[in-house]
Amino acid sequence: MSFEFTKDNYQVFYYRNSCTLKVPVLDYLKSVSAKEQAKIAIYIGFLKGQKGYLDEPYSRYLGNGLRELRVDFGRNRNRIVYITVEAQKIILLHAFFKKTSKTPEQEIVRALNNLQDYKIHKDIIAYEKTN
Repeated sequence: MSFEFTKDNYQVFYYRNSCTLKVPVLDYLKSVSAKEQAKIAIYIGFLKGQKGYLDEPYSRYLGNGLRELRVDFGRNRNRIVYITVEAQKIILLHAFFKKTSKTPEQEIVRALNNLQDYKIHKDIIAYEKTN
């Protein structure tokens, strides 16, 4: 598997589950409105342009290398958990609709499970690149 990038040009990829081949972040994006999708795409573009690191309120460190992209749209609080890895790659691992003030532990566990799956299978699974 090869990745195209130029100096300081980060690429963003959607994590794909090695067992089900589902892409959780894309599945989540299909469940939100077109306007929310557009705003999320803009934030992902910002993330890419800032080499995977945005300050609060746009992003927050969750621990274990995980960061949370925070995209609020009215009362909807969309969250995308991601990591920045070698070779200038940002991997979008998990997405969810946040309903509480604190990030639910179960969402962090899901992202960590996806991260572990990614680390084990990163060389054999084809990951979809964002635009």
